[in-house]
Amino acid sequence: MSANSVLVYIIRHDLRVSDNPILHHLASTPGHGFTHLLPLFVLLPHQIEVSGFLTEGSKSPFPEAKSEIGRYWRCGPHRATFIAQSIWNLKDNLKKLGSDLTIRIGTYDGVLKTLVDGLRSKGLDVGGVWAIEEEGYEEKRDEKRISEACSSLGINFRKWVDEKYFIDDRDLRLENDDLPDVFTTYRKMMEPLREKPRTTLSPLQKDTLPKPVDMTSIPNQESPFEIPSSYDEFEEALLRPVRGVLSNAPPFPEGAKSAHPFRGGEDNAHIRLDYLIKSGSVYQYKSSRNGLLGSDFSTKLSAYLAQGCITARQIHEKLVAYEDGKDKSLADSEGYGDGENEGSKAIRFELLWRDYMRLCTRKFKGKLFLRSGFRDDYANKWKSANSEDMAGGQQQSADEISKIVQRVFDGTTGMGLIDASQRELLHTGYTSNRARQNVASFLAKHLSIDWRYGAEWYEMLLVDYDVSSNWANWQYVAGVGNDPRGEARIFNPVKQAFDYDKDGEYVRCWVPEVRKLEKLEHVFQAWTTPEEDWDRLGLKDLAMAEDPIKKIEFSVEGKPKSSKRPFIRRRGRGRGGNNHATQSPAVEQQPSGTKDANNLSKDEKSADRPPVNLAQPNTTESHRGSSRGGRGYGGSYRGRGFRGSRGGYRGRGSSNYGQPPPPIQQLAPAEQAQ
Repeated sequence: MSANSVLVYIIRHDLRVSDNPILHHLASTPGHGFTHLLPLFVLLPHQIEVSGFLTEGSKSPFPEAKSEIGRYWRCGPHRATFIAQSIWNLKDNLKKLGSDLTIRIGTYDGVLKTLVDGLRSKGLDVGGVWAIEEEGYEEKRDEKRISEACSSLGINFRKWVDEKYFIDDRDLRLENDDLPDVFTTYRKMMEPLREKPRTTLSPLQKDTLPKPVDMTSIPNQESPFEIPSSYDEFEEALLRPVRGVLSNAPPFPEGAKSAHPFRGGEDNAHIRLDYLIKSGSVYQYKSSRNGLLGSDFSTKLSAYLAQGCITARQIHEKLVAYEDGKDKSLADSEGYGDGENEGSKAIRFELLWRDYMRLCTRKFKGKLFLRSGFRDDYANKWKSANSEDMAGGQQQSADEISKIVQRVFDGTTGMGLIDASQRELLHTGYTSNRARQNVASFLAKHLSIDWRYGAEWYEMLLVDYDVSSNWANWQYVAGVGNDPRGEARIFNPVKQAFDYDKDGEYVRCWVPEVRKLEKLEHVFQAWTTPEEDWDRLGLKDLAMAEDPIKKIEFSVEGKPKSSKRPFIRRRGRGRGGNNHATQSPAVEQQPSGTKDANNLSKDEKSADRPPVNLAQPNTTESHRGSSRGGRGYGGSYRGRGFRGSRGGYRGRGSSNYGQPPPPIQQLAPAEQAQ
């Protein structure tokens, strides 16, 4: 190699220096042949809006980063903030090792050409371009374009195995076609889970990486964009174009707190992991994970995993040290030194589920984004808000469906659990797994609306968005993915609210309009409140009471028996939930002619629990509720933009993809307010 040989390391979802295979190789292999290292992070205009980086008076050469179906931003303000924090933390950590991070805007091929030409003009030879491979249609397309760009420039491109997952790909010995279509089968193949992960890579030491390229030798960002030098300016540039997403949201409810007040970055990921063990959250995880309120009922590590701020095997290794009593800093933790417990075991289970979703993406490729899903299910006649994509027999107009979709996303449906979840998501970028499943089931199965509207909405708003986990889980609940029960698994959001929000605290927290209501059945469905009380309780002129999108007839134990309600009352404590006092068991009314459906979900994606068949709810759809807004707030989150292509690229894996308050203060994990 040349006397001045530069390695360009393209960083994508591996925003960390620890347990990083590329950095570890460079630090531990004297004969790698590179004199300089240039870590590079590229903001891709088709995945994240970059118009905030434009110089004054300039226009972007790229189309807006909008989704294909609903025309929502691909990355909203919550994740944009988390990504900015994670990028800057990586930059700081690289500096501590004697390196640095270069940030650019553009396509990979365009950025690489400018970078290589500029370095060569300064007498520096680019000896290689390395990147960690990822799964996903766009991700594979990007890798292909990097490879083609390198080939045209006469540079070797090397892809490294992505090691941030629980079980290393090299240990799977599993071809794509051999991946079971049912998670339980896959899980049994992988057990015992505690023995499967590889050990983490040794920590890096300062000045063991190739020296950084002098800043004066690195070509500037191409116009019309400009990269700020300070974090505050960088974050502001990312947020400026997408901040309007929240402009029409309801006021932040008084007394509500974000369940995800955490800052991004590798350092905070490890602080959070330590806190989870020391606070007893890991030990209690099995029983707490279906919680709805608070920051500790689940790990909140998903956002860090999605950006590669921490690896699954780092989490596993920390759990092993805790279980085996080998980390004295954890000695006061509940369960320390007692071996694997139900909580730590359940966390490994969830890490394996993330692996499985990624492997499904690898197996099914572009089908991840198709309305027909992994199952190639063309039987469902999904309702669409696009007049050109309406299925035959769709009675409601595209405009009516559009208004229904917007009410679901605004949190004004009249279904308490759904509305609370959607408002929490709007304000904080987070909502629990239990709530996510209920929203997905409500949109896809109760309303029969194209599930991809929901997947795209979550892509925009979720702070922990991950392409495989988001899209495959939406498919799963919609019945077109790899749920063995498919269409038969229907969540009853009223029963789920009684089971998991036993005192109505969650719904009352995020939907202040129902705080005055005393009975839970009224909190969970405001329309059930006697009309003579509406004015006194503040429900008059509220669409959620006067014109709910969906009505689910639901009876509560203790009401007078009536021959008009032929149902069987279930007694005893319901499944799941928290440690609150148990309410009287709620049961559904089963109208004659309805078919059984499983109203209980997989418990935080557990496919191992036997299904419980309950009566399908008697649902009544309000044809007026889809278009009437009532008192409250309105507005659209779509904004302007073009149609047809997904960001700067055409489609997402298939030609028919497009058919058919005050801001939250983000805290470091050890500082969260309880």
